[in-house]
Order: sequence, then structure tokens, then C-alpha cells
Amino acid sequence: MPLGLGRRKKPPPLVENEEGAGGRGGAPGEAGGAPGGGAAGAAPPPAALRPRLVFHTQLAHGSPTGRVEGFSNVRELYGKIGEAFGIAPSEVLFCTLNTPQVDMEKLLGGQIGLEDFIFAHTRARRKDVQVLKSEEALGLTITDNGAGYAFIKRIREGSLMARTPHVAVGDVLEALDGHSLVGARHFEVARLLQELPRGHRFQLTLTEPRRAWEGVGPRSGGARGGPPQGGWARGTLRLRSRGPATLQEQPSAFEERAVAKVDDLLESYMGIRDSELAATMVELGRDARDPDALAEALDSQLGDFAFPDEFVFDVWGAIGDAKAGRC
Repeated sequence: MPLGLGRRKKPPPLVENEEGAGGRGGAPGEAGGAPGGGAAGAAPPPAALRPRLVFHTQLAHGSPTGRVEGFSNVRELYGKIGEAFGIAPSEVLFCTLNTPQVDMEKLLGGQIGLEDFIFAHTRARRKDVQVLKSEEALGLTITDNGAGYAFIKRIREGSLMARTPHVAVGDVLEALDGHSLVGARHFEVARLLQELPRGHRFQLTLTEPRRAWEGVGPRSGGARGGPPQGGWARGTLRLRSRGPATLQEQPSAFEERAVAKVDDLLESYMGIRDSELAATMVELGRDARDPDALAEALDSQLGDFAFPDEFVFDVWGAIGDAKAGRC
């Protein structure tokens, strides 16, 4: 079936400002996550009627416990963490939930469980790594933090980058051959690396996160157990780039299956992982009657990604499989 994608917007320049101006996204639809994360809908309730949500947080390398509240997206969350610990928000590279370790399976994306404990990973040393692109694929999967930094989420075993010293999961990609990557989206950084010609020698400037103390735990109560959240303990807080964050029930089995499949497709086609982007795509596509309808929905909210036709078709199929319980 031909896909009516001819009107899709052209992608923006891969790095519009090499000096790294502000926003982008990666996590919750924040100017750096999945664009359009805040879909149009009913007006949010007045502030006085919204429950007060308070989360416990620590610096992952060790700190007293702080409390954060009143944020709607990842960028605002980093600001609140900065206020709690007296550091600049730009010092926060990413956050994990319920573990201080650099565990990409626990990475904070666009949703926070109301009992989750937030660990903030801050910048440590900067390093320059020389790489000869001797193979077509580097073996990196890239995500971003929702506030301007793309970083390494996975390194494929046996790949070129797995054999490159001083490169690790959690390292932030600051610059490529001296050109700043700060402010670039994860898919833009992945594309830049993919388009480097084979045989090209390049320099990556990386910033690694400060590591947690060996054996450190969140506190005596275990990994979970934030403050009571007004009867919503089993729900999640969904962070949005437009409008206030919203309270939601736990995702359904269909949503979990569909998001996992779409996230796998993002990695396969684009070299990125972004569970919030995947969740937004599932939202947009759950009622699409065919791939063309899904393409139009994606264009309206996520046009900057310029998803290829075959990817859209596979996403439509993955959502359908998840609905039917085939995955």
C-alpha cells in the first residue's frame, strides 16, 4: 500500500548552531524529547485542585536526600534538582529511577512512578577520544536527556566502539571533530555519526558522569518509597513539553508491549532509544486505520523526524501486533 508521506516536512539542519544553543528533547517531549508530547485535549484542572506531588532525590555519587516538586518537564526537573543541591541545572546529565548506578534500563524518560526515587547523575571529567571508522556501523545507541545533551545508552558487544578505549555507556556526546553537539537531538547526532565515511578518523569529545560510591543505596527504606501522593501511589506522572504534567494510571499491557516494540524499531532504523517518543507514537497510532493515517498523525506532531515510509509501515504493524497480543 503506498504511503501518502510526500508532504512530510524536511528535517532541520543536523546541528543548527554549532555553539550549542538551547533546547531539544529526548525524554518527555521536552524541547529535546518527543515533540508534540503534549497532545491537545481537555483543559487541565485548576492548580488548586491538582494533588501536590513531591519526589525524593539524591545525587547519584552520594548526597543527602532532597525533595523536588512543581515541575512539568525534564528541564524544569533539572532546575529543581539544582535548587535542592545548590548546583547549576546544566551539571545534571541524566537521571535514573530507584538506583544510583548508570543503569540505562532505569533511565528517567517521560514518566515517573509516583513512588519512584530520583537519582541525578552529574558531570565529571571531559575526555577526547580518537576513532577510526573502520566499519560502517559504530555500534552505538544514542538517547538524550530532554535538556540539550545526547548520550550513549548502549554499546553493542563486539562493535567498533566496544573496542575503543575510554568510551562508556552514560558518556555525553559533547562535540564531534570540535563542533558542539549540545542542543542537537539524539536522532541528529546518530545521523551525523552514521554519515561519517568509512575510513574517516574523527574525534569525539565526551563527558562522563560521576560514578556512585560502591555499594551505595538510596537509603535504609529500599529503592522505592517516596512520600505518599494523595491516593495515586500506583500511577505515573507524565512530563510534557506543552502544558502541565499529567497524572495517569499505570500503562496497560497493550501500551507496554507496543512501546517496547516501537522503541526497538527506533533503535533498528535510527540508532536511538527513546521510550517517551515511542509512547507518543503509540498514542498517535493506536486508532490509525492504516499506515497512511498513521503517517498523517506522525507528520502533524513529529514531522521534524522525517520518518522513512518503511519505518512508518513497521510501526503501524507493531501497534497492530500489540493490540492483537502477537508480541
